[in-house]
Amino acid sequence: MSAQPAAEPAAQSAGPAAPQRAALARARHWAGVVLDPSALAMRRIALAGVVASAAIIPTGAAVRLSQSGLGCTNWPKCTATSLVAAGASGDPLIHRWIEFGNRMITAVIFVIAIAVFVAAWRFRDGHARAGQDGGQARAGQARAGQTRAGQDGAGQRGSRRRDLVWLASAQPAGIAIQAGVGGIVVLTKLAPFWVSLHYLATIPVLAAAVALHVRCTESAARGRPLVPRLVRLVALALVAVVAVMFAAGTLVTGTGPLAGARSVPRYHFLSLTAVTQLHADIGWALGVLALALALMLQLVNAPARAVRLSWLVLGLIGLQGVIGYAQYFSGLPAGLVWVHVANTALIWIAVLRLTFALRDRGWPGEPAPGQPDATIAQTGSAQIGSAQTGSAQTGSAQAGSAQAGSAQAASTVTGQPIAKPLSGDAAVR
Repeated sequence: MSAQPAAEPAAQSAGPAAPQRAALARARHWAGVVLDPSALAMRRIALAGVVASAAIIPTGAAVRLSQSGLGCTNWPKCTATSLVAAGASGDPLIHRWIEFGNRMITAVIFVIAIAVFVAAWRFRDGHARAGQDGGQARAGQARAGQTRAGQDGAGQRGSRRRDLVWLASAQPAGIAIQAGVGGIVVLTKLAPFWVSLHYLATIPVLAAAVALHVRCTESAARGRPLVPRLVRLVALALVAVVAVMFAAGTLVTGTGPLAGARSVPRYHFLSLTAVTQLHADIGWALGVLALALALMLQLVNAPARAVRLSWLVLGLIGLQGVIGYAQYFSGLPAGLVWVHVANTALIWIAVLRLTFALRDRGWPGEPAPGQPDATIAQTGSAQIGSAQTGSAQTGSAQAGSAQAGSAQAASTVTGQPIAKPLSGDAAVR
């Protein structure tokens, strides 16, 4: 009976520690994923960077279209007296929380961008590591005649992928720049130029995130084109026209009634009708270019993945046009405009993925397209050498068998046994 009361306090003291140990174990696990990522983990971390960078567009649009651009009248504080959405700012409280919430989301996105950069810096090419291990194991076999792959390969690390590091560094740097531009937007009371730049600054950041995710599935070798040069030029033109369309879209929003707040400056060099017509004309040109590219890829027998992406791009652009006309003729409802802006992130990602799909760099660890793998070549040479050695041994064995056969034939003809060579004392005698 005395053992049970003693065990109860111990169980109670161990109870609160168990969740803490579990939380610590999870933290160590995720820290290990970032600090020593595998190839699969690096791809997933890069994908998280794509999602986070793309999320900047719809969250920023929610602030602007809900007229919450001046919900926080100061920067980096929300108001002159509070870091958070508290106090009086002249706007409704909901506007303050929408603007402050967008700042908090940007902070989370920045943390994700830092994690992406750290993972890219710490990442080592797993295939290169395996190649080193295999080479050392073969050397160990040659020296000692035994398998020591695990012992010789322990602790070896592959090379750092500089291309991944540079692309990953663009994300935290770009988000920091965008946050600085956001501060200028607030301090200038939503000047339309800075508001447009605030949106457009997201485009290169998202492009770097998409490029990083793609490069994580490729080797560092020089790319090999998969389609003719003309098709690649049309794809690059499509990327350029998409960027121009985004810029024209910011002019429409900065001229119309949804510029971020009720009493803020607007663009005045074109009327809303004229700038909307310009935006629509660019959209039609973009649609024709996307259709031409899809047909060209179909005609030149491009890879199936590139063909699918081209039709996806065309579908997204067509959907964007339908939403654009619907919002214009329905009086620019904020919800429909938000969908129109959010879809630009999907269009940008799809167009970039299509461009990357028109060349091949091989999988990580593979040789450059058209070049032999040195490891395979060495293995082949070793196999050829072994085959030659085996052939020589086989030839020697066959020659010895032939000599033995000749001797047996001579013994049969003469009827006398062939004298064996003498050795030792018998030879002296």
